[in-house]
Amino acid sequence: MKEVYDYIETQIGKVYIVMNEVGVIRIEVIESKWQEFIKNNSDINIDKEFCTDAVKQMDEYFKGERKEFNLPIVIEGTIFRKEVWRALMEIPYGETRSYSYIAKEINNEKAIRAIGQANKSNSLPIIIPCHRVIGKNNKLRGYAGDNIDVQLKLIELEKTYK
Repeated sequence: MKEVYDYIETQIGKVYIVMNEVGVIRIEVIESKWQEFIKNNSDINIDKEFCTDAVKQMDEYFKGERKEFNLPIVIEGTIFRKEVWRALMEIPYGETRSYSYIAKEINNEKAIRAIGQANKSNSLPIIIPCHRVIGKNNKLRGYAGDNIDVQLKLIELEKTYK
């Protein structure tokens, strides 16, 4: 089976979910990035039935009814990036951690910039909660490029339902 997608309307706009026969392979929360993706993947089709469970779980998340996802996911990246993403998945719902905290968690305290790049290349935001990583001084830093408004909304959503 090739890749298919569906989307959900949320407080942050449309959230697109791309899947294949193995599981969720991409979540896109920024409309311009979705448009770029769809332009480069014009053979992808919408399949609401196939994506039902993923859309349902994402809807529950945005309603504050779900704090963890129970979906098969496909994670592609370097060993380092996978290590960072595993650490991100350990950040509790409704909480944040600094880049330096994540660096200590993966025993690589000099990797703060590389952790930022791993966050930027995370193809499964929300499921792998890169929005929960903030600067050491509690400032938001370059979420999904320069979309800290989206990051702030996700953090506030989780704090509301924590």
